[in-house]
Amino acid sequence: MKQTKKLQTRKKFIIQASKAFFWFATGVMLAIFLLTSFTFFIYEKVNSGVVYPGITINNINVGRYTPEKIEELFVKKNEAIGDTQFTFALGNDVATISAKDLEFGYDQDLIVKQTISLGRSDNFLSNTSIVFQAYFNGINLPPAYHYSEEILNKTLAQFIEKVNKEPVDALFNFQNGKVLAFKPSEEGKAVDVETVKKNLASQFEKILLNQKPQKIIIPIIVKILAPRVTTDQANNLGIKELIGKGTSLFQHSIPQRIFNITLAASRINGVLIAPSETFSFDKALGDVSAFTGYQQAYIIQNGKTVLGDGGGVCQVSTTFFRALLDAGLPITERRAHAYRVGYYEQDSPPGLDATVYVPSVDLKFKNDTNDYILIQTELDPNVQQLLVFLYGTKDNRSVQLTAPVITNRISAPADSYQDDPTLQKGVVKQTDFKADGATVSFTREVTKDGKKIISEKFVSNYAPWQSVFLRGTKE
Repeated sequence: MKQTKKLQTRKKFIIQASKAFFWFATGVMLAIFLLTSFTFFIYEKVNSGVVYPGITINNINVGRYTPEKIEELFVKKNEAIGDTQFTFALGNDVATISAKDLEFGYDQDLIVKQTISLGRSDNFLSNTSIVFQAYFNGINLPPAYHYSEEILNKTLAQFIEKVNKEPVDALFNFQNGKVLAFKPSEEGKAVDVETVKKNLASQFEKILLNQKPQKIIIPIIVKILAPRVTTDQANNLGIKELIGKGTSLFQHSIPQRIFNITLAASRINGVLIAPSETFSFDKALGDVSAFTGYQQAYIIQNGKTVLGDGGGVCQVSTTFFRALLDAGLPITERRAHAYRVGYYEQDSPPGLDATVYVPSVDLKFKNDTNDYILIQTELDPNVQQLLVFLYGTKDNRSVQLTAPVITNRISAPADSYQDDPTLQKGVVKQTDFKADGATVSFTREVTKDGKKIISEKFVSNYAPWQSVFLRGTKE
């Protein structure tokens, strides 16, 4: 009974002691809160209008600075680095601008806002924590800086204009064994402006800390833009890239000749040659006559230059011959012109021509690659140039052509004048143009994976040619 009474007395004591401790602790906490609040209130009043002590920017003490003093401080620091030179470089192309012209430096307005507002939010506990942390341990804020993006973009404009190129999607449509539309894919390029800006920004802190003019080189980074549709995706014939190219000029050609060149080029454009197939230029060209749309222009026939259907077709065969030479493909049949034709030497030495005369004189080659070959033709009317492109897949072959050697030169015969009763008297018309005769030769060697696969010599025997003039005799 006595033991029960003792337990009840002890329990009552514990309850009373707990209540006393609770109220004591509450009072202490309330006192601390009131003291802290009072202290913070006094501290806030003492530091009214200035940055709280212990706050630094990039380790620069701004404690108890007024907004005006902070602004003045960082304006002076910007002036100290105003002559810093930023040089943007891409190869030999450079563009230089000063920090002042770029409007680069500390962002004094933002720094003022950041520092003066620190510890002055609507959250009392947060403010108290920040103020005490700054006072006892210090708070170091990262620097805020700025530059003019508009001025930077103008500085980079010269690189962007020179470099930027949109990617080209592949186009490959064919029907009945002939390509109707083809365009190989091309990668695009663009100045990586964002990376350039990051590289520029990475230099800012170092410049600001040094507080003296410097010379900074920022490389221009170029990124590759992939096409959405590559040549590989557009076809499954192994036609991936350019393997050969031929060019020729036809300046000063009469309109009828230009018409025939355009027509003949269109007839071989888009032709596909299968692996191991022998290509015949005559077969691809088809009939050359007025019935198939050709106009009359000068051709060589029976030892004379005369008007005939399809004059100018040999401009196309000559250009095609040059593309075959460039591609390193085996040429199984080729014949030179009877005499040196001025058109074919406008952008080339003599000996790089090929004549055709359907169906007896042909130009042939064999596709000895493992993939299809596609012929594409293009005319540039501005410079009067014909281009022939051969597309396929490169197989590590390389081509070496020697410069043509001219021997056995023979001067052109004297001019010939012939009476023509169909022309009015006093009218003189030239129908043939003189050319010196010569033998022209060059060699071609083609190697593949270090092994010689073609070694040949092309010889062209050009006869001397006289100028022929018709004199009118018609009264």
